[in-house]
Amino acid sequence: MIRRLPRVPELLRDRPFRRYWTGQSLSLAGDQISLMALPLAAVLILDADAAQMGLLKTLELLPALLLSLPAGAWADRRSRRRHVMIATDIGRALLIASVPLAHLLGLLTLWQLYVVACLIGVLTVLFDVCNATLFVTLVPPDRFVQGQSLLNGSRAMAFVAGPSAGGLMVQALTAPFALLATGLGYLASAGFLGRVRPVEPPPAEPAKGYFTEGLRWVVRNPIARAMLAASGTVQFFNFIFHTLFVLYVTEELGISPGMLGMVLGVGAIGGLIGAAVTGAVVRRLGIGPTIIVGFLTFTAPLTLVPLADGPLPLVLGLLCVAEFLACMGVMFADIAAGSLQAALLPNALRARIIGAYRTLNHGFRPLGAMAGGFLGTAIGLRPTLWIATVGAIFSVLWMLPSPIPRLRDLPELPDAEPAVTKAA
Repeated sequence: MIRRLPRVPELLRDRPFRRYWTGQSLSLAGDQISLMALPLAAVLILDADAAQMGLLKTLELLPALLLSLPAGAWADRRSRRRHVMIATDIGRALLIASVPLAHLLGLLTLWQLYVVACLIGVLTVLFDVCNATLFVTLVPPDRFVQGQSLLNGSRAMAFVAGPSAGGLMVQALTAPFALLATGLGYLASAGFLGRVRPVEPPPAEPAKGYFTEGLRWVVRNPIARAMLAASGTVQFFNFIFHTLFVLYVTEELGISPGMLGMVLGVGAIGGLIGAAVTGAVVRRLGIGPTIIVGFLTFTAPLTLVPLADGPLPLVLGLLCVAEFLACMGVMFADIAAGSLQAALLPNALRARIIGAYRTLNHGFRPLGAMAGGFLGTAIGLRPTLWIATVGAIFSVLWMLPSPIPRLRDLPELPDAEPAVTKAA
């Protein structure tokens, strides 16, 4: 009998989860390339200005505001959520492929980028509300932190490889053709999801108040309410920041796409370290204090971005430090908060709660993107980035009066059942 290596995480020995995790990892890597390539296509090929960049980001994020609540209600009534996820992966791959095709034919316009960004946002909403349920069918409750750490570790690895590869691919192939890697990531995700056979929760039965039940649950629960307020504040200010970040570093700081990819890749090493040590931090501090520390470590270092000025080596150094620390902090916050959310939500309402949460939380993203485009045009890029980075720091104040700072362990699932899957 071959003895298994003790350092291999328990979940990675489970074939269904391993397939799910592999597909998500490849998809996340493609996402990171598109986060570089799509705005760079708008800036470098179509000469987009601050207002147009704001509109592009807004259209990408608007579906989360308008569709998350009905998508969650719809998903809770589906018995095969995994099939919905596969269909959305294939749809996003086709949409992404239309950009290099149009560029090759000389037909690429900002309007096409607007439509592609919006439709990808629609499909992403459907994917995410179904994914929340799939995760808890594949991962037992006592492995939630480990599962979130593995997924966010993949996200950190995508941050390391994706932007660097994206920057180099944009320089070598131009931005539209760099997007092909994103499409391949979505197709890989669909392929691996097709090889997992989870036993999904039964569809919910419609009843009076069915549509708004998830929203009412979020508003009534003190932990979910505080997390929502803090996260919404971060989302608003952070998307002011992200709407203008590429334009700011390329136009005002003179950073090339290759150097920008290097900065984001170096900074994301902090995310990889954060994902690796979050489990130990949770054991030492508790789940709630780790969320608080994560929010502060994520937001405060980003003030170095508008502070960056002077010789190019100094600017690059400040950007690298900001990205390194912020990515470490976001891993602390996302892993701990994701684990708490997975344990807190009842299965019968899970997709509807996720939909309501995305409506209220992610709905701040297009508002932030619109504000970023407006403020960047009205007062300039650097002053707007100061508003964005300083404003985000105060998000933690929403959580301090709540039970979160005193929460050391994950609560028991309200309607917990053993996670059962069948390997293909």
